[in-house]
Amino acid sequence: MVEVTEKQLKYDTAYLRMAVEWAKLSHCNRKQVGALIVKDNMIISDGYNGTPSGFTNCCEDDEGDTHWYVLHAEANAILKVAKSTQSADGATLYITLSPCKECSKLIIQAGIKRVVYKKKYKDTEGIDFLNEYGIQSTHINEF
Repeated sequence: MVEVTEKQLKYDTAYLRMAVEWAKLSHCNRKQVGALIVKDNMIISDGYNGTPSGFTNCCEDDEGDTHWYVLHAEANAILKVAKSTQSADGATLYITLSPCKECSKLIIQAGIKRVVYKKKYKDTEGIDFLNEYGIQSTHINEF
C-alpha cells in the first residue's frame, strides 16, 4: 500500500466531500452515490447513480428493487469522459461507495490509477480486484 501524504489526504477529503454532495443529485431512494474523476488537480468528470438520459428518474420498482438499467455513479462518470475530449488515463476516482466488481472492470479499462472511497460496498470483490490489479485504493470514512 502506498503512503498518502498529509497534503494529499487534505485534497482527497475535499474531493470526497464534493462527491458526497454530488450524490444528493441522484433520484435513487435506496442508495445515493456520487463520483468525481480528477486528473492533474482538475475535475474532468462527475456522475451519480441513476437512469440513462431520456429515461424517467425512477430508479426503483414498487417493491423497492433497483431497475436493471440504473447506471452506477462511477460508470456514469467514466461514460461522460468517453463522450468528451478528456482522458481518464492516470486519474483518480473519488466515490462515495466502493465500486462493485462490474464497475471495477470499467475503472481498469478507463486507465484510472487510484480510487478513493467513503463507504465499503457490502461485496468487496470490486475493490479487491482493483487492488490485485495494482490500482491504489484509499478508504476515508471520517469527515
